[in-house]
Amino acid sequence: MSSNKESFGKTVGFVFAVCIVCAALVSIAASGLKDKQVTNKLLDQQTKILEASGLLSMTDGTPFSIKETYGKFVEAKMIDLDSGEFIDGDPLLFDERRNSRDATKSEKPENDMAGINRRSHDAVIYIVRNGAGTVDTVVFPIVGSGLWDLMYGYVGLEADLNTVKSVVYSDHKETPGLGAEVMNPKWKAKWPGKKIYNEQGEAAVNLVKGGAKAGDINGVDALSGATLTSNGVTRTLQFWFGKEGYLPFITKHNDGGLI
Repeated sequence: MSSNKESFGKTVGFVFAVCIVCAALVSIAASGLKDKQVTNKLLDQQTKILEASGLLSMTDGTPFSIKETYGKFVEAKMIDLDSGEFIDGDPLLFDERRNSRDATKSEKPENDMAGINRRSHDAVIYIVRNGAGTVDTVVFPIVGSGLWDLMYGYVGLEADLNTVKSVVYSDHKETPGLGAEVMNPKWKAKWPGKKIYNEQGEAAVNLVKGGAKAGDINGVDALSGATLTSNGVTRTLQFWFGKEGYLPFITKHNDGGLI
């Protein structure tokens, strides 16, 4: 009996020791990879912003080229969403996901059509200038519910702050072949030239089931077989370019005030 207890104790001790060693190794690996993960996340963000602004083709796809092009043409600026004014702050330290979970830094939208629950008081936008220093594109981050979870992306608008240059999704959990078609180059190619606002100044951009009609400047073909994702994209765009999103900023600056 004593031998059995001793054997059981040794087994438990061995398992415990293995767990401690494994936990230590995982912790060390996580710490060692943290800087690399942050670097890769920033590189992916810069890549998507360059794609949304039409500048990614100017790079050779290498991290050095992407960083160099981004640094030369893109300026990140923080804004207050309610007033539409530029505010002080470090865009690199801004975290929309963290802010939206903090009740002191976010608020519940009056009309949460995007399904985000809470919206940060502040946002970061990306002003892209051409070689002459004139504003060419402004890239706006967006987030909203898809079929399974929140979808994150960027919308690049021309200097008139109405004409779409590109819509680029960067993070989603939609179904491959259906909602995940937001990543399909053929669908993304349908966006350039579309308008966010109608003649009444309303955010009228929308995905049209069955396909947008010729001449529909606000409509883009919906994702085939992905009605809920398509509806989510429409609601996300209309929310973020409405009065609780970027409309106060756009109203202040669509007269060329950014140039």
